[in-house]
Amino acid sequence: MQLDDALGLIAEVPDFPEPGVLFRDLSPLFADAGAFKAVTDALAETLPSGVEALAGVEARGFLLAAAVGYARGLGVVLIRKPGKLPAVAGRVDYALEYGTATVELPAGVVRPGQRIAILDDVLATGGTVAATGKLLEDAGAVVDSVSVVLELAALGGREVLAARKVHALQVC
Repeated sequence: MQLDDALGLIAEVPDFPEPGVLFRDLSPLFADAGAFKAVTDALAETLPSGVEALAGVEARGFLLAAAVGYARGLGVVLIRKPGKLPAVAGRVDYALEYGTATVELPAGVVRPGQRIAILDDVLATGGTVAATGKLLEDAGAVVDSVSVVLELAALGGREVLAARKVHALQVC
């Protein structure tokens, strides 16, 4: 399957999770083997040489980071929602387009100086990725780049991440 065809499977769900929000659902893309492979391959190509691990943000970022990590022979750091980890290295609260959230980094999984790329499904306001970058950098890692499937340009996430290399497979 071609990448454009794969990205065409992304569904738009109006008024979710609250009125006025247009949610982009990647579930149909993940459910289609050819589409998932096309997106995995395309994300793997965005990674700079020298990346040592991938950070995947719960939950869809886990799928993407695991698939790309497997394809590139890289480990995956799981950025979790609160209350899911037995030992926490750090925690950051941040704003979403429709509320607030928190992410946590597991203790003992990041080495100082380790080069990590962040993978997630959608870049909207940039809050989730910025919080993830802060967690990783506070633990001593170097955030090498950010790769996402879909960027919602009107929400300004790229500007929030201006100091980072950002790769999006589709911008709308």
